[in-house]
Amino acid sequence: MTEEKWSIEELIALVEEVQTGEITYLNKVFPFQWCELTEAEEPKVSFLSPNASDSQKAEWYSKVGNERIVAMLEKANAKNPDGASVTSKTWHKLPATLRYSMTSHILNVKEGTEANFITG
Repeated sequence: MTEEKWSIEELIALVEEVQTGEITYLNKVFPFQWCELTEAEEPKVSFLSPNASDSQKAEWYSKVGNERIVAMLEKANAKNPDGASVTSKTWHKLPATLRYSMTSHILNVKEGTEANFITG
């Protein structure tokens, strides 16, 4: 079996595509969308002190992760406003379990998952 390989052009185009997913939460489906980010679009964060405690490290990683996911959601919302379901204003108001599921889905998209692509 030969593995299909990415071309540079496909990877560059990927950061412009709106991706969608669905999470089943409490027996209801919740749709959402996001876009991959380029390095320039990644949120700017402060450095973590090498002397940080475990709780400070956990807080820092949580903050950085949330900022990255929100940037991905907002980029998709700008490209496809009709598909917007989560914004920077609503992200922190969602149940934590739903946010964790969305984050996991977004960061672990693999071939065969429920992710779909919308060119827009």
